[in-house]
Amino acid sequence: MNEKAMVSDALVGVNGELKMFGEIIPQTENKELKQCLKQIRNECEMSQEKLYHIAREKSYYVPASKASQQEVQHVKNILTQPAMK
Repeated sequence: MNEKAMVSDALVGVNGELKMFGEIIPQTENKELKQCLKQIRNECEMSQEKLYHIAREKSYYVPASKASQQEVQHVKNILTQPAMK
């Protein structure tokens, strides 16, 4: 397995863990457990960021082009419209 594949696999794994934390933390009633999960999630986010920077530096990952101001405004308009019933 080459380095690019390993970095990619690691990113996929970390992203999956972050998704899992996003689902279980709000459902946790025990405050101590919730705090512990948040701390682990934060560490996971830091790992994800490090892997992302490695992938960017080595051109393993090239992000999509930035959205135009018009596209940003369009999304903001959609998200701030009152819900229709």
